[in-house]
Amino acid sequence: MASTTGRGRAEVLLAEAPLVDGHNDLPWALRDLAASGQIGEKSMAAGDSSGVRQVDLRTRQPALQTDFLRLRQGRLGMQFWSVWVPCRLAGDAAVTAVLEQVELVRELCDAYPDVLGFATTADEAVAVFRSGRTASLLGAEGGHSINSSLGVLRSLRRLGVRYMTLTHNENTPWADSATDTPEHGGLSPFGVEVVREMNRIGMIADLSHVAETTMNAALDVSTRPVLFTHSSCRAVADHPRNVPDAVLERLAGNGGVCMVTFVPAFVSPAYAEWDARLGEAMAAAGERHNDLEARERFLATYAGERPAVTLDDVVKHVEHAREVAGIDHIGLGGDYDGTAVQPTGLEDVSTYPDLIGALLDRGWSEEDCAKLAGGNALRVLRANDE
Repeated sequence: MASTTGRGRAEVLLAEAPLVDGHNDLPWALRDLAASGQIGEKSMAAGDSSGVRQVDLRTRQPALQTDFLRLRQGRLGMQFWSVWVPCRLAGDAAVTAVLEQVELVRELCDAYPDVLGFATTADEAVAVFRSGRTASLLGAEGGHSINSSLGVLRSLRRLGVRYMTLTHNENTPWADSATDTPEHGGLSPFGVEVVREMNRIGMIADLSHVAETTMNAALDVSTRPVLFTHSSCRAVADHPRNVPDAVLERLAGNGGVCMVTFVPAFVSPAYAEWDARLGEAMAAAGERHNDLEARERFLATYAGERPAVTLDDVVKHVEHAREVAGIDHIGLGGDYDGTAVQPTGLEDVSTYPDLIGALLDRGWSEEDCAKLAGGNALRVLRANDE
């Protein structure tokens, strides 16, 4: 944990150097609240009710990890809001859902213009930050949301979506996921075409969620810097969602950034082992571990206490990523409101200064903390703005 002095120094730093978070699932969490009044780990609430008008984000929302009181306490200068689509939605239904998610974020910005400002470029994001608000950017999580259509991809870019995660928990028809059975050897020929088109139109390729073969295939193809918007280090916690050292080492040549996430299964070796055992138990019961809805149902009856995870576990990933990828190629992507449990000390979006403060206490320079907090991610955004 950060000392009081460390957090104070971090707050001063983040007033000048924007904190750019790579991934927050508040948009789908609001759909959950509107549909059921409850929040689960990306639960599968149906319908298109946004929750924007039903939930007052100016007040503390115990069912969420994000509200605007805690957003400001956390000094969040720029947020990539995830316009996520569950894998159970495919084809036209996935396209409809991602468009609804884009509209939801637009509605949020309209409803809270003193807190949020919509941004589509690095310059716009900096201008919003300097106005005292949080710059709101869009990231589409899951390549299935384009329904294998370059036209839909281009349409999302015109609507302001700045990155697309090539897969979610399941393969797309053109890319392999980290948590599914390989089908394409990474990217199919059409998958290569998707990455090239993303480069052409200035949409960042997000390599979180994808298989290691897909990571390497995308890095082979991409002529612009990539992001891992919410992934940690496989050498620290052996989980398929994490980035191997050999891939981290390639980021310097690409100019990309790994934005370390806080998801307990990705940051704690003990929790990763617990999660692997959960997967084995689900498989024995005929359930798929990569099906989030099935996982939530199964957890309701699964015995076994979850291992404790803390801010210090996240620090280990940040420092390992700095050592392997270099200080210019790391960032932060908490995945708030995308997972039900966060580490102790990083429970919600108000805690970002505690993480930066802990690093300052460990001897990190303010310059390096500014790069981690957002400078590196902002550089990647700018490199894809053209």
